[in-house]
Amino acid sequence: MTEKPERLTWWTKIGYGLGDIYGGGAGVVISFYYLIFLTDVVRISPALAGTVILVNKIYDSITDPFEGLIADRTRTPLGRRRPYLLAGIPLIFLSFFALFYPFRIEAEITRFAAVLVSYLFYSTVVSIVMLNYNALHSEITLDYHERSSLSSIRIFFSTLSSIVAALLPLEIVKLFPDVHTGYIVMGLAFGAFFALPFLFTVAAVKERPEFQRPPESFNWRRAFIEPFRNRTFVYTLAMYLFAFVAIDTVSTIVAYFVKYYLQRGGEVSFVNGALLIAQVVSLPFFVWLSKRTSKVRGYMLGLAIWAVAMLFSFLLAPGNLSFLVYAFAAVVGIGTGGIVVMIYAIFPDIPDVDELRSGERREAMYSALVTFIRKFSSALAIFAVSNVIGWAGYVPPAQETVNGVTRLIEQPQSETFLLALRLVFMLLPVVLLAFALAFALRFPLTPELHRRLTALLARQRAGQPADEGEKRELTRILLG
Repeated sequence: MTEKPERLTWWTKIGYGLGDIYGGGAGVVISFYYLIFLTDVVRISPALAGTVILVNKIYDSITDPFEGLIADRTRTPLGRRRPYLLAGIPLIFLSFFALFYPFRIEAEITRFAAVLVSYLFYSTVVSIVMLNYNALHSEITLDYHERSSLSSIRIFFSTLSSIVAALLPLEIVKLFPDVHTGYIVMGLAFGAFFALPFLFTVAAVKERPEFQRPPESFNWRRAFIEPFRNRTFVYTLAMYLFAFVAIDTVSTIVAYFVKYYLQRGGEVSFVNGALLIAQVVSLPFFVWLSKRTSKVRGYMLGLAIWAVAMLFSFLLAPGNLSFLVYAFAAVVGIGTGGIVVMIYAIFPDIPDVDELRSGERREAMYSALVTFIRKFSSALAIFAVSNVIGWAGYVPPAQETVNGVTRLIEQPQSETFLLALRLVFMLLPVVLLAFALAFALRFPLTPELHRRLTALLARQRAGQPADEGEKRELTRILLG
């Protein structure tokens, strides 16, 4: 017995995909511009700026698993996930505005405390909203290839949002003679841009009634320890973490690299935009490849393309033809496009593997574990990068206020800082991608094994006797 292939309507796919306008775009704004906003506009030291991010990730590491546990155990007429998405709409708007509010307080330690509180507020909102949004991916369809299609629609909107988030924030800021006013307007505009699409997501997506059974009694070991005995989850988590920490590192430092090393400060947004446009263009190819081979093969190709491009980045220099700079960005975009769309297509398969052992649907728990571990590891990387920048002698722009209007005046950077910038930009991502590839080569879940798993789970949900030999073999391969 096998389940019939599920075909989602375009209304469902697009409605769900619109939600990742927030997940993709907000992350890009923060990755590209938040650290430099803290150092250059709020004017706290790079070490304190990195500490803001690190403290928030420690906070997330404590709260995320419990948020996932609560979400999985929620039962309402609207479902388990959609109530959180609906409640998140006003909170997304308020938290993003607070995140980019340019505090002008005299004491640096007080400015540090203010941005820390605003980031804690933002982190709480994004965790609750996105872990429930991610959990929905596994519930909307159980079909292996339809999940890849849904992932491509989601990443399409995420990447379009990322393009907007890469190109427009600084352009909005530049519209105003006062940099502080510019950041206030930018925060308001993007807060609304990220919040409103969830109205369509809540309206378009329906949750599966068979996943609404009363939850089992809580057991902390089953909730927090058992997932790490799931071999497929552990390998997926490693593939995700190493690749996405590399993405976070490059995203954080690319503004400094383009602005101070390549001497193209006015083109930061456009270089980021070229990368993200190439990422969008690459999505259909990687979805096609995953259907012809597997999701992990598409992921590994993306890794290879990006790693080779980063090795060539050391050949970039001030005065290069614009074509070379934008071609490099486009190749990086193609590689990261494959990584992102494939890893988000793999994640919805993990709760299926977990159900083999637990008999429960724990999408939000897995989403929460992935989210908090990724945030924590990313924060450590960004904390290290920010301290390397400070150690290498980064000199922030001077601020000049005339008639109440504040302008930033760029300062020359040392050769030591520029060399450190180039080495971090090239070497750290390549090392991280090598680790990601090592786990991808051993990834156990193939399309054929997922077909067998889906058939077995369908029999179990229908109350039919399972093939114990088949179950033992799938457990050995997928769970370890």
